[in-house]
Amino acid sequence: MDKRRIGQTALEVTEISFGGAAIGGLYRACSREAAMETLQGAWEAGLRYFDTAPFYGFGLSERRVGDFLRYKPRDSYVLSTKVGRLFRPVPDDHVPDHSYVDPLPFALDYDYSYDGIMRSVDFSYARLGLNKIDILFVHDIGVYTHGVERTKLHFRELMDGGLKALEALKRSGVISAYGLGVNEVQICLDVMRRAPLDCILLASRYSLLDRSAEAELLPLCQAQQTSLVIGGVFNSGILATGPVQGAHFDYLPANHDVLDRVGAMERIATEGGYPLAAAAFQFPLHEPAVATVLTGTAKLANLTRNLELLDVDVPETEYARYRPYTLVQELA
Repeated sequence: MDKRRIGQTALEVTEISFGGAAIGGLYRACSREAAMETLQGAWEAGLRYFDTAPFYGFGLSERRVGDFLRYKPRDSYVLSTKVGRLFRPVPDDHVPDHSYVDPLPFALDYDYSYDGIMRSVDFSYARLGLNKIDILFVHDIGVYTHGVERTKLHFRELMDGGLKALEALKRSGVISAYGLGVNEVQICLDVMRRAPLDCILLASRYSLLDRSAEAELLPLCQAQQTSLVIGGVFNSGILATGPVQGAHFDYLPANHDVLDRVGAMERIATEGGYPLAAAAFQFPLHEPAVATVLTGTAKLANLTRNLELLDVDVPETEYARYRPYTLVQELA
């Protein structure tokens, strides 16, 4: 599988990579056996970049990814995890509901400070059982998660201390790159205008349906040589399922406007003789600032189906036909 470089670092990642939320039990339970089978399938398919986070199953995903990678040659893969949440043990009946099924028995506190970042890394080492993390993403900082007022506090915490911790970790060789892992564009712009980033894991905001990143973020990434790791290419599922009953967009049931737009997109794909999901999966890879596209699932069959979409011929000229139906159209 072809590789692309992360920013100005020496790291290279496969164009398709594995996202670890589902194997942490996102929305539905995932057994250890299913997680290992899916990870092995990803490895056999040539994926060599694996992303996880403490939040995914409250440590469960990190444990499983670490167990899988432990006996792989360390220079054969790239690993990223995230910082910004610290976990503390709680009784089983006090575990908060964040859409993870059967998570580990912990509750979380947000901490984007210097000390919080350093503690988070140490905890991740322990959960992973590995001695090297390549990339750290600051996880879910922004209005999408915290609202306006809390974001102001967390942003100041990150600017005053958290970024200094990440830079110290990179300078000392503990990590090779750092950036943000978010679902929104504005916080990326706010941080990048004050500090350089190697990469951004951006979920759902550079897709066939939602091109929010196009107007300002893509040009800024190109100018600063910041790489994008793209998640959520199916926008919570609707670009894979089509506008069927119960289809989800942005983690919620899709409204009529979104259903109509995706219906029009599906007709374009049908006319072109390819599945809409193939166009959605391949779309971000046409952007030079994009280093990799994440695919996250807890089922080997779903992983195989997604990877087969790469073999479908979708002419690059087709993508202009979808623009009238995108939700965000800042560019002419």
